[in-house]
Amino acid sequence: MSMYKVLPCCLALSVFGTAQAQLDSSLLRRRSADTAKSTLTMDAAYNRPFLKLGKMPVSIGGYMESNWQYVGTSGITAGNQFQFRRFSLFVASSISSRVKFLAEIEYENDPTGDPADAHEGGQFEIEYAAVDVELHPLLNIRGGMIVNPIGAFNQNHDGPKWEFTDRPIAMTQMLPETWSNTGFGLYGKQFTGDWMFGYEFYVTGGLNDSIIDNSMGKTWLPAANANPSRFSASASGAPMYSGKISLRNSKIGELGLSYASDIYNTWQVEGTQIDDKRTARILDVDFNTVLPKLHTSIVTEWAEVLVQIPPNYTQQYGNKQFGGFIDIVQPIFKGHFLGWEHATLNLAVRGEYVDWNVGNFTSTGTRMYNDLWSVMPAISFRPTPQTVLRFNYRHQFQRDITGNAVGAALGLTEGYSLGLSTYF
Repeated sequence: MSMYKVLPCCLALSVFGTAQAQLDSSLLRRRSADTAKSTLTMDAAYNRPFLKLGKMPVSIGGYMESNWQYVGTSGITAGNQFQFRRFSLFVASSISSRVKFLAEIEYENDPTGDPADAHEGGQFEIEYAAVDVELHPLLNIRGGMIVNPIGAFNQNHDGPKWEFTDRPIAMTQMLPETWSNTGFGLYGKQFTGDWMFGYEFYVTGGLNDSIIDNSMGKTWLPAANANPSRFSASASGAPMYSGKISLRNSKIGELGLSYASDIYNTWQVEGTQIDDKRTARILDVDFNTVLPKLHTSIVTEWAEVLVQIPPNYTQQYGNKQFGGFIDIVQPIFKGHFLGWEHATLNLAVRGEYVDWNVGNFTSTGTRMYNDLWSVMPAISFRPTPQTVLRFNYRHQFQRDITGNAVGAALGLTEGYSLGLSTYF
């Protein structure tokens, strides 16, 4: 299924939805998410609650996620599982006039599904560390370890901003999750009345051969995340190009268009060509808005991945993938509760779909599957915009490449999760 067929339907639904609640810290002070009126998704790294340390030129912040899960597939379950998913620490500094620095150090213990990614005890890593040099609102320089602007979730993934314990499947198991690389680029924004325009363009390190040579046995872009050498070397010797343009109207919502292209394979060794150059491309569209009277929020994102596969590979390795999600969040109570002045109770639901092998078998002409869909109702309580307690139920169905259910006869995965996430 092409994203160009599904996307218009998703955007039509999304016209009623949400700007995801964000925490405005542009002045490095704690503020409510309700004040974040003049931001874009590209600002997510700085739209967090920071705490100023007296007269020191450094501000700090962070967030954590922890949850309980009980999940089974076709009646088979591992029982009760208690998980400490993430702990992130932010450090920001205004080095001088129009020169600022931001870093994020994260502990993560949330495997994407690849057994090779199941680090025992989790791992610490630097997710972001970049310097911004502000020349003009429409022309600024950013360099260091940056988060590539591939879609909205990749930039705006902090746990306390979402009503769900799990991250979207397509954005973590089709696209590389929280994908960051070393590189440089330009970004800028412009305001005109109710309209806001923003852009980003970066030249960075990129993917590698592991996206088609991994323990999953299929095209799997998240495998590239497990290669720490990408921060100092490029598999192909060529840069990844990634960029995004965003357009926001204060009465309608925000539309983002992202594109990334990379030669991912090692095609030469010491100047000698050993293979053809092979390209991976990502196209992504995201949209969010808010329904004014009901305050119903919707955020949606859909992406298509196009990968050139070697001719000697079987069709188990897909050259086209498609997937995304849509979140609908409806506040049912806002007000004073147990001493909290701005408590909120929400009902929410997430719909997800991902297909790792879009197309037909060349030998028979029949459809390839290897797809998954999921529906996740949720209820969440926010004593403040910075903290969320959330309860989710997942109903999921998955098929292998031939269309057979994965995980026994029915292929159904069902389960419950209860999680807590907060900024600090």
